Amino acid sequence: MVVSACAKDSGDSTAAPSAGTGCEFATPPSAPATTSATEGTRASDGDKVDGSGLKVGLAYDIGGRGDASFNDLAAAGFDQAVKDLGVAKDNTRELSAAPSEDESVKQSRLRQLAHEGFNPIVAVGFAYTESLKVVAPEFPDVRFGLVDSAVPEAANVTPLVFAEQEGAFLAGVVAAYQSRKCHVGFVGGVDIPLIHKFEAGYVQGAKAAAPKIVVEKKYITPATDFSGFQDPVKGMETAKGLIDKGADVLYPAAGASGIGVFSAVKQAGVLAIGCDADQYHQPALADSRDVIVASSLKRVDVAVHDFVRAAAKDDLASLPDVFDLKVDGVGYATSGGRIDAELQGILEGFKAQIIAGTIKVADQR
Repeated sequence: MVVSACAKDSGDSTAAPSAGTGCEFATPPSAPATTSATEGTRASDGDKVDGSGLKVGLAYDIGGRGDASFNDLAAAGFDQAVKDLGVAKDNTRELSAAPSEDESVKQSRLRQLAHEGFNPIVAVGFAYTESLKVVAPEFPDVRFGLVDSAVPEAANVTPLVFAEQEGAFLAGVVAAYQSRKCHVGFVGGVDIPLIHKFEAGYVQGAKAAAPKIVVEKKYITPATDFSGFQDPVKGMETAKGLIDKGADVLYPAAGASGIGVFSAVKQAGVLAIGCDADQYHQPALADSRDVIVASSLKRVDVAVHDFVRAAAKDDLASLPDVFDLKVDGVGYATSGGRIDAELQGILEGFKAQIIAGTIKVADQR
């Protein structure tokens, strides 16, 4: 997806410009003269599109609405598309996955939506990959969008994939500058390649900012156990383990399990960085939000919205191959007021170098 390579630090180590006092920092890149939230052109730019004739279906990953992360972002994009395109509420349908369900159940869910005339249909999460290999050819006229994966052999499946590692890189930079011990942590939900992208970017970003920083890493469950994305209790236990080892800024890429990570962070009096959504503003995290110093953004909402809009225009080719920093498909948020102008400039400098290709962020650990 993105070429694997290591970012080179840009010079000799110097004193930290602000925030945490624990690290010896590499000379940061300069902020660009002007900054823009979006460097490229999104599919949703331009004229108004009429989608009133659509019936739009959404198949969630485990947890559905309310996970304060991945699924909620898909829901937000779905809601916005319905509003913007004039889709009647009666012409929408949302179905959710259950923990440890059989592959045949996923297939039945997708078939149900297709048989009921929903088109386009968004499948939220790579867990639908194998099911779409079976179901998509059965409904060649239905346009499926697949978040986080691809089915190359099915022409009617549009991959909605992201450069998660680029947003995670910026989270790593924030972690380094916010750490007082130069010791930070990463909590992965499930030990799978998708989450390795977050880990790789986070570690690379932290070390680009502070080459000698210590990064603790721990996954909640192994690759065969997807409960790691929906177990706040285990998330809390995992976070406590990293905090006990000395990490004072934690970054969870763990879905709903991140709720437990933030609780552990608050109890310990340390800091955290949100993932996927601007988690400072998530209602489910209201009790913990004061410890969230920033969030990496994975704009699943943008991808879902733009896919439905492109389907309404019959122009799926207008979608980007990868939702990355250049098209505002990933990014960062600084809600909470802890990121000062100097650190904001540093983040923009790193962001500009990633967009320009000067820094190539690894997508594998």
